[in-house]
Amino acid sequence: MKDGRNRNLVIVGGGTAGWMTAALFSKMFGPTLKITLVESDAIATIGVGEATIPPIQIFNDALKFDENDFIRRTQGTIKLGIEFQDWGKQGDRYMHAFGSIGHPHGLSPFLHYYLRARRSGAGGALWDYSLNDIAARAGRFTRLDRIEGTPLPGLNYAFHFDAGLYARFLREYAERNGVVRQEGKVVDVDLDGENGFIAELVLESGARIAGDVFVDCSGFRALLIGEKLGTGFVDWSHWLPCDRAITVQSENVGAPRPYTQSIAHSAGWQWRIPLQHRTGNGHVFCSAQMTEDEAAAILLGNLEGARKTEPRTIRFKVGRREQFWVKNCIAIGLSSGFLEPLESTSIHLIQSAAVKLANLFPNADFDPAPIAEYNRQVITEFEGIRDFIIMHYHVNQRSDSPFWIACREMTVPETLSRRIDLFRRTGRLFRENNELFHEVGWMQVLMGQNVVPESYDLMADALPESDLHQFLADLGALMNAAVAKMPTHADWLARNCAAPAMAA
Repeated sequence: MKDGRNRNLVIVGGGTAGWMTAALFSKMFGPTLKITLVESDAIATIGVGEATIPPIQIFNDALKFDENDFIRRTQGTIKLGIEFQDWGKQGDRYMHAFGSIGHPHGLSPFLHYYLRARRSGAGGALWDYSLNDIAARAGRFTRLDRIEGTPLPGLNYAFHFDAGLYARFLREYAERNGVVRQEGKVVDVDLDGENGFIAELVLESGARIAGDVFVDCSGFRALLIGEKLGTGFVDWSHWLPCDRAITVQSENVGAPRPYTQSIAHSAGWQWRIPLQHRTGNGHVFCSAQMTEDEAAAILLGNLEGARKTEPRTIRFKVGRREQFWVKNCIAIGLSSGFLEPLESTSIHLIQSAAVKLANLFPNADFDPAPIAEYNRQVITEFEGIRDFIIMHYHVNQRSDSPFWIACREMTVPETLSRRIDLFRRTGRLFRENNELFHEVGWMQVLMGQNVVPESYDLMADALPESDLHQFLADLGALMNAAVAKMPTHADWLARNCAAPAMAA
């Protein structure tokens, strides 16, 4: 191009990945970038990713969404964390709650003061000092930046929503901003004979779509990055052996909980995600240990409300592309790889990839330095999330099935084993490479699954014992008092963002 800039972006595939990317780029680049999204009504999307994590608020803020309208339009509810049942031992229950736990005292993290108190039989449970956990279990919520009159932060939250409605919401936004949707099925991809870059898409109708930059949001098929450009796949199934999910929707029973549930079963786990109009359910399992019929029976036997849809099977392989950006093609969403939705990271990985691409958007010469940096950043993020998910499986004490025994006994990545070992010995955790999950998240999963440090920071002994007990008591009292003033989650939704009734 004469000015050395790419001006024509083509996105292949809609759904959450395609329309999140289109919406963000239409906002960030405005009319300087022509955006065409190609999708076919005849190709169904996966559409089960209904739970998110707090960084989605950054995405919503960037697009200037009215949060109440967003929740209303997507049949959304609030998510304060994820409750894990039966993951350490059968009968265990803990919350990976968003936000902080406790409050720092001096240079030593709060955990070390708690561990000191715990040794003397005081202090209660770690989650007694989590505002999010207390509010979640009480079924309460309000927007709260800080506990009044204190330095303590308020609630940190994300959302549950209907993925199909979310894609529709994003599509309307993107089309208002000038994105052109091209209906049609891609039947061929033409490459440039000189450099091997993607030149044009050929649609079933015969139409041809040319572009400068192509984003592959075609799902597991990976039409561009995999089928056409031949980019390989790094398989992580030896660490994360679950390869199937049975999904079904059910009627709500009572008020929606302001948190996701993850319930471990004999060869995998089940999710429950409460929306305003229904509950999303799924059973992620290992097909080498359980048949699809057995998995479906477990899921249907553990629904809280009447079934609304027929069970649907999704097959997947856990891992990532060897490279996410090859030539003039960038894979975003399922085409880039898959990590099971245990910690609700699927939508975040779409958001994160789109933001990284916007920040490293290429000029017409496709300088290899930004491409290499993009691939480095996305690989690092995938591997960090991978380790966090493996940890849930690895630090279990279950002996009721070969699946859980094998997960406990397997050799895990060195990046994970050294982190677990350091925590087990010293209670210390460190966030690396700007990774997604902070120390407080790692701490909750490890402590929740019975990995209790053998020692604590010597600095925690500097506080007199009576002051330590008062410090903990005051924290708990302040948090419980703040939660007691909050409306119920159901009342808050009804007053602020009640969704219209859905047609049967």
